[in-house]
Amino acid sequence: MKVLASNRKARHEYFIDEVYEAGIVLTGTEIKSIRQGRVSIKEAYGKIINGEVIILGMNVSPYEQGNRFNVDPLRPRKLLLHKREINKLIGHLKVGGVTLVPLRIYLNDRGKAKMEIAVARGKKLYDKRESIAKRDADRKMQRAMTKR
Repeated sequence: MKVLASNRKARHEYFIDEVYEAGIVLTGTEIKSIRQGRVSIKEAYGKIINGEVIILGMNVSPYEQGNRFNVDPLRPRKLLLHKREINKLIGHLKVGGVTLVPLRIYLNDRGKAKMEIAVARGKKLYDKRESIAKRDADRKMQRAMTKR
C-alpha cells in the first residue's frame, strides 16, 4: 500500500469517530496524476448529495501529457461506498456537529486509488492544547526511558 497524500492536520483539528475506506471515481489523466503524487486533500471535505458521497475541494493537478483530456483540478468527485455505509454516514451527519474529512489517499495492492474518510467532530482550542500537552508529555517519557 503506497500512501500518496495524507491530511495530518485532520487528527489535530478533529476528533475522529469512524473511518471508512472508499474508492474514487476518476478520469484517466487524474489517476495518472495521482500516481505521480500530485494530489492535495488539505482543504477537502465530504458531502452527501442525492444519496451519493461527494468529495469537494480535493486538488488533483493536471497531468502534464494530458492536453485536452485534463479536467478541472477542483471538480467534485464521487466516492464509492456500499449503500449501508452511506446510510450510516447520513445518520451521523443528521445528528449535527460532525463532518466528513478525508484522512489519506493511497494505492492498494491492485493499483486502485482509495481514500480513507472519517466522521469527525471539531475540537475546541482547549482540546487542541490538551492533545499537544499530552503528546509532549509522552515524548518526554520516551526520552527518559531511552536515557536509562
